[in-house]
Amino acid sequence: MFLSRSAAKSFSGLWVVILLTALAVAQKTPSATKPEASPSPKAAVTLGGKPLFFVQERVLSFSPEDRAAAITDRINRISENPLVKTSAISVSEGDGSTDIVAGDVAIMSVTDIDAKTAGKTRQELATEYALKIRTAIQEQRAEHSWRTIAEGTGFTLLATIVLFGCIFLLNRFYPKLYARIRSWQHTRIRSIRIQTFELLPAERITSFLISTAKLMRFFVVAVLTYFYLSVTFNFFPWTRGYAAILLDYVLTPAKLIGNEVADYLPNLFFVAVILAVAYYISRLIKTIFTEVGKGSIAISGFYPEWAEPTFKIVRFLIIALTVVVVFPYLPGSKSPAFQGVSIFLGLLLSLGSSSAVANIVAGVILTYMRAFTIGDRVQIADTTGDVVEKNLLVTRVRTIKNVEITIANAMVLSSHIINFSTSSNGKGLILHTGVTIGYDAPWRQVHTLLIDAANSTENILKEPAPFVLQTALDDFYVSYELNAYTDKPNVMAKTYSDLHQHIQDKFNETGVEIMSPHYSALRDGNQTAIPDEYFKKGYSAKPFSVRIDKSTD
Repeated sequence: MFLSRSAAKSFSGLWVVILLTALAVAQKTPSATKPEASPSPKAAVTLGGKPLFFVQERVLSFSPEDRAAAITDRINRISENPLVKTSAISVSEGDGSTDIVAGDVAIMSVTDIDAKTAGKTRQELATEYALKIRTAIQEQRAEHSWRTIAEGTGFTLLATIVLFGCIFLLNRFYPKLYARIRSWQHTRIRSIRIQTFELLPAERITSFLISTAKLMRFFVVAVLTYFYLSVTFNFFPWTRGYAAILLDYVLTPAKLIGNEVADYLPNLFFVAVILAVAYYISRLIKTIFTEVGKGSIAISGFYPEWAEPTFKIVRFLIIALTVVVVFPYLPGSKSPAFQGVSIFLGLLLSLGSSSAVANIVAGVILTYMRAFTIGDRVQIADTTGDVVEKNLLVTRVRTIKNVEITIANAMVLSSHIINFSTSSNGKGLILHTGVTIGYDAPWRQVHTLLIDAANSTENILKEPAPFVLQTALDDFYVSYELNAYTDKPNVMAKTYSDLHQHIQDKFNETGVEIMSPHYSALRDGNQTAIPDEYFKKGYSAKPFSVRIDKSTD
């Protein structure tokens, strides 16, 4: 006896069910007690996937599953054979059983045990089964008839026409809707403002409404297509089961989502309350630190420039605490997959951001060190310039050559920092430069010339007054150092240049030679080492003479 593919699948599936049921019963039965005899499992006899009746009793060596599979196979073959009339299905009495036959083909035998289990006589039970088989075959043949297929095809064409008609109308309606929404811009659709501040422009609102309309169009087309497929699948017997599957694809997730949302509502309210409290606490703290930064609120030992970075740190701590409190109430937060991903991301962040964390920590330390502020002229390691940006990660300095250099805060913290601007806030920043003058020039005159040069230079303060230091008495010259105050450190390169120019002018005007770095000459017969325009009219170098002393002969 050969079984069809569907019968074989049913047969194997029933065996799996029987095996799992037996294992479950064995696990629940205590080992110390004798298991009770359980009733035989029912096996369904089907046609086209629809159950007709159940068999429960064993016949000879055939289990209920074997009997159901064999009966199902015979009924399917009779249904597929158009030469077998349903009127030929009848009941005949046999030896010890009542048989259901279709002509000379035996479909099944109804035994006394079957009748006893059903609470009927064999003849009554066999007649009932025969009627169910006859009716099922008639319905299946009617479903697979050419007339039914033709009707299904016609209805499918009609449904297709309706679908394309709806899509055609949507294609005509939605462009007009888009144009109407655009025409409402600045008329019915206005910008959302808070006094003079434009919170949400009308163009963005219009774009959002058009995007929403496009999304609704896509949703409507998807729903129409879904219902079209569900309806057309019902028109044909081969695809009728897929309609239920398609409906289940939508209803099952929707039901699951609905149940999850309903179960999550208490947690959602809790999360909403926590977020609202954290938001308003953050707003309150921001207001306080804003006033501290403006100087409206004074805190002893707390500088106004600390207000903004301190607020950012406090806000970060509030956000971190809020996340910690809210996290257990998020959907799926207790699932192993979610926890595994969280651990992986945390490990990845901790390993890959060590340098970034070091820069952030250094940025915080630099903020509270008050080493410099935006606009200060500083020297960090070998870089000298004005600070143009300072954040938690880097510090940007623009040099006097207008080159912007980005320095990591960790490097800034590990380097020495010279702030020229803070030095100029009091008496002023001291600019110093050195010259070397020969011993033939009186030192008082040199001091006067250097101080006059400083007083003639722009951006050099008159008070405190410039002063001169003699730093060394070298072999051929004296080293002088001019010190002068300035309150404009950002232009000290130009100030140095002007100061050096005035030093040269003052010394050249008085005929004092600058012996820097080294100068040697035979003084008799050599021109003085100053530019020609500073010589007096009629100046000429003394002639070089050689004298012979004969007195030693």
